[in-house]
Amino acid sequence: MNKPIRTRFAPSPTGFLHIGGARTALFNYYFSKHVGGEFHLRIEDTDKARSTPEATQAILDGLAWLGVQHEGDIVYQSKNADTHVNVAQDLLDKGLAYRCPLDGNELDEARDACREAGHAFRSPYRDKTHANGAIRFRVPDGQTIIYDHIAGEVTWENDQFDDLVLLRADGTPTYMLAVVVDDHNMGITHVVRGDDHLINAGRQQQLYDALGWDIPDWAHVPLIHGPDGKKLSKRHGALGVEAYRDMGYLPGGLRNYLVKLGWSHGDDELFFTDKDIADVFSLDGINSSPARLDFDKMDFINGQHMARES
Repeated sequence: MNKPIRTRFAPSPTGFLHIGGARTALFNYYFSKHVGGEFHLRIEDTDKARSTPEATQAILDGLAWLGVQHEGDIVYQSKNADTHVNVAQDLLDKGLAYRCPLDGNELDEARDACREAGHAFRSPYRDKTHANGAIRFRVPDGQTIIYDHIAGEVTWENDQFDDLVLLRADGTPTYMLAVVVDDHNMGITHVVRGDDHLINAGRQQQLYDALGWDIPDWAHVPLIHGPDGKKLSKRHGALGVEAYRDMGYLPGGLRNYLVKLGWSHGDDELFFTDKDIADVFSLDGINSSPARLDFDKMDFINGQHMARES
């Protein structure tokens, strides 16, 4: 029996809900609606130095204004730390991870030596037993191959992956471990996110394999660029969704524009209602090239929604 499809939006609460994040949330939301699945929300608040309650609330307010509703309770990653630690310890006990006490200059020197040898970081403690230090994942030999709904088949040589830290020397889990554990425990079947995370999929797939867990489907979406084709920035309009609300955009108009920014459905026109999108949205329709922010088109689509509601 096939598992029900579950997607998630997992922002870090370090600022407002910018339009790139909003589009990622919408892609996850509409895909789950189209297939009769579930859309979940996780707040990745493990970075205590940068995460703030104000940023968390801004994200929640932005999603609520957009009309993006999640299933079940919000998952706060920081509350799952004990589970993350237990998984790291399990990998250590099975010999799939090891303790590395290196830090500071010693760590820098070891990194330099690996770089000169033409491969990613491998600790000199990799094949030794040590009682203290960070827990690092033991990257296996060979290759890592993922299939991505947008990028296609992607292959990496494993000697280009560092033995990444799973648990820091102070006992706190890293992002890479926490994401895998939380996605598994939440039953996430499809990870839809920006293509700046594509390399992370390779690292995370190695962890899934080591843990014997089902690997989710990957879909890495090209990022939004400014009108000039360069990386989107505040000068292009990389603002929070509340800024667009204050400029007079309607939630339906902004939803419509953002979904069409990098997704298409045959020769259909620009105007889509919420039901229209949910009826036809698929990962296959996401374009493999970056989309460019176009305020004229945004205004046109918003105007159509305003006319329809008047």
